[in-house]
Parts: sequence; structure tokens; C-alpha cells
Amino acid sequence: MPLAINIEDLLTKQRIESNRVEFKAGWNPASIYHSVCAFANDFDDLGGGYIVVGVETDDVTGVAKRPVVGVSLERIDGILQDMVGYNNKLSPYYMPRTSVEEVDGTQVLVIWCPAGINRPYFVPENVTAKSGSKEYFYVRSGTSSIIAKGEVLDELRELASRVPFDERGNPDIKVEDISTLLLREYLVKVKSKLANDLYIKPLEDILEQMDLFVGPSENRMLRNVAAMMFCENPSRFFKRTQVEIVFFPEGRLKNPNNLHEGPVITGSVTQIIDRTLEYLNRMLVMQTVIKPKDNNRSKKFFTYPYQALEESVTNSLYHRDYREWEPVVITVEPQGITIQNVGGPDRSIPKVDIDKCELLISKRYRNRRLGEYLKELDLTEGRSTGIPTIQNELKENGSPRAIVVTDEDRTFFRITIPCHEAAGNIIADIASKDDIRESSQKSSQKSSQKGSQKDGSSQHVIDMIRQNPDVTTSEMAERIGISRRSIAKITNKLQTEGVIQRVGARKDGHWEVIIKEE
Repeated sequence: MPLAINIEDLLTKQRIESNRVEFKAGWNPASIYHSVCAFANDFDDLGGGYIVVGVETDDVTGVAKRPVVGVSLERIDGILQDMVGYNNKLSPYYMPRTSVEEVDGTQVLVIWCPAGINRPYFVPENVTAKSGSKEYFYVRSGTSSIIAKGEVLDELRELASRVPFDERGNPDIKVEDISTLLLREYLVKVKSKLANDLYIKPLEDILEQMDLFVGPSENRMLRNVAAMMFCENPSRFFKRTQVEIVFFPEGRLKNPNNLHEGPVITGSVTQIIDRTLEYLNRMLVMQTVIKPKDNNRSKKFFTYPYQALEESVTNSLYHRDYREWEPVVITVEPQGITIQNVGGPDRSIPKVDIDKCELLISKRYRNRRLGEYLKELDLTEGRSTGIPTIQNELKENGSPRAIVVTDEDRTFFRITIPCHEAAGNIIADIASKDDIRESSQKSSQKSSQKGSQKDGSSQHVIDMIRQNPDVTTSEMAERIGISRRSIAKITNKLQTEGVIQRVGARKDGHWEVIIKEE
């Protein structure tokens, strides 16, 4: 059966960390089963790995040499038969998934080794030996598989009782709870050939191939991550899996009683992330141009760099403790956006690193499989790169640095993304207008806008350009409730006054709001 990801992503090591992919030019079961054992033990909680047989490694780039050498179909049939016996030599018993993929006009054999739930695993040093071969525990060290010894072996044994929450079986989740639409959408996005099999093979077979079942044959259970990713209402299993947005136009400290509640965003984890980012992008991410008094070069900045928000929102859903009945809460104030989720950073992250807010490297992940899915969808950069990405984006935008806060017991994680210092009043103005309600009350506002916008049409045009520089005159006219001719008069007047400017051609260009620096 096909892989749940695209073979080209493995060959180029895209979306998958290099230490989770191993290329083998030929079939060498002794060394290959060291790696199978190491990936199954998943010492660093990376989510297992892949072994691709029939591919040579480029010594310079580390990716696959093209065209691949491949493996004949006759040879692959023999390998698959041999693997049945070799799998029995792993203890406890472990069965990796296999897939024959066509690449460069030939075939390669992909052995997918997801993290095992019965770790630690050990295997004979030489699985081809009939007897007498010593047995060892193997773990990954960089891109190699090594024998676990000393403290590493002790820690590996301790992992037997530590199964990440999202990988645990849940008897309450049924196959009928899985949305085939969400599942297919994911498979199409990652370019998996399994998308073609979804409507011609039983759903159970697809989920089994994706390693979303756990437990013995007589009591198979779906893993928690199946509901997180592919259930339209995971709150049935993990209470209050949602994002709540609150606006404080004057700030919580200055006036805590002046607040506006934004939407409550629900859905699968990926739907929540997408819907939250769409809302924040539409409401708060705006570009502004400053024209210095004594300089011809304009300064451009965003209220918030989008990628910083993307990393923060994604990580809040990724690292959330789904056993706690608390939502992710996003608080918007003039000075910045605060995103808080229950479940603080792992104890392996020193407090000094949290205070510096530069690089937070965790040895253990609460939801390792969920993180793997989000990375494959390009929703997050990768392991331990979130904070550096956020800080770099803020620096390039000219914004202050982000701040991370947690408590002594590590019960929550809170990150504050500062608003650009020159845009604080813009955010306060948006929040005070209660434009928040637009997401749920668009239709009811149209009639009231027509009368009230007569005196404020110019400001409304400016606000729409800040929210969407690509907005058209037709969209402005429809939203305000006036004619396109009136919009043309307003934009011409604002351009003459130096408030806005048109960049590029009429069809391909965009608008910019100008602030003249004193």
C-alpha cells in the first residue's frame, strides 16, 4: 500500500528531518535492522523514520543520487518474504510498514518504522545468523544507528512508561468519527498516493497503513492523533479544543472592563489553525508605509509579521495539553498579541533558556505525531525552530522581541508578539470600532453601514487598505454601500493628500497607506 507522504519528500529530505531518513543502495538486513530497531525505539521522540532501499546517498548534499539505482520487483518480493522472519527477531515484536514506490523508471522499497508503543526494542546484531548472535538495544545518533549503553540505555528503558498523549489509543474514537474529507484533504496536500485509494479501499485499511491504530488485533483502538487531525469536532474527546479571541482596546491593565469577545474557533486542529490565522491576518496584519521628512526612501512595516503569528498559533495547538479542559486563549491589546495554551514547556528546557527566549530545545514532546503532521503540512518549521523563526521575523519587521512566560510548575505557556511600535494606535482603533463582530454579523451590518459611512467613508477606505492592500474598488464600494464612482473620488482625494498611494498597474498593483514622519 502507498506511503502516507510523498516519495519525493523522502528523496530530497523535505518536510522530514535528515536524521529520520536513511538510504541504502542494496539490501543488507543486518545493518538495516539496526536502524529498524533504532527508529522503533525513537529515543529522541522524533516520530520514527524511513529506510529507502535502492537509493545511493550524495556525499555532499546528503540527499538521494538521481537517477536512483532501484531494486528489481523479483528482488523486492524476496526481501518482503525475508522481512517476515526478521520482524520476529525484534523483541518485543514489531512490524514496520513497507511500500514499493516507482522512482526514475524503476522501483525502490520504502520501510516505514513508526515509533513503537512497546519500547524499548532490541534485536540480534546479525538477524541473518541462525543462532548465537548477541542482542542489543539500538538508538539513533544523528544519521547513524548505534548500540544504547550506560545512561542512554537507562533512559531508554524509562521511556517504556512514556507514550506521548497523541499516540495513545482511545476506545471512545470510532472509525465513523473520522472525516474522509479531512483525511483526503491531508493526503492530497502531502501528495500521498493513498488519496487515490481512499474511496476504493476500506477506511480501516487506510488508517492502518497510516499507523493510526494501536493495540492487539482483538482490541484495535484509534490513536488520539486521529481525532485531533481528522475529526471535525475533536472536542467530543478532548474538551474545549478551541481558540478563544478577546480584544482589550485600551489594554487589560488600563481598562480591564473594556473588552470585546471575538469568535470561538473550532474544528480539527488544522482547521482551527487555518481559521485562526485567517482571522488574525484579516483583522490585524496590515502593512503601512512611512515617508521620512528628509529621506526619499520609504519605510515599510507590518503591524505583525504573519509568519511570527503562524508559528505562535501552530505551536500553541501543537504543544497544548489535550488532557486539560482549557482552550487556547488569544488576547489582543494595543501593545501586542498574547497567545496562551495549557501545558508548559518540558522540564528538559532550562529556565534560563525560557527567560532568554532565543532557542527552546526539548528532549520530549507531548504530541510528537501531531507535530509530524503539522510539519508535513508546512504549518511549522520543524523541531525547536519556532522561537528563532518568530524572533527573526520580528527583527526584520523592526518590531520588539517576543516574550515567553511560564510558571514554576510549567502548567502553561504564554508568548507575547509585540505590535510594531508605530502601529499601536491602529490596532486600538480597530478594536474600539468593534470590527470584530464582522466575522459573525456581516449581513446585519450592511444596512447600517450605508447611512453611517457618509461621514466616514474616507477613513473606512483607509482601514480596508490597511487590512488588505489588494482590495479592489468594487469590494470597497460593496462593503461601504456606495458607488464605485464615489470610491474613485475618495481614493483620488486621498492620493492627492498623500494619505495613500497606488503601487503598480491598475490590475496587478496594490494600495499602501502612508504615514508622514515628523
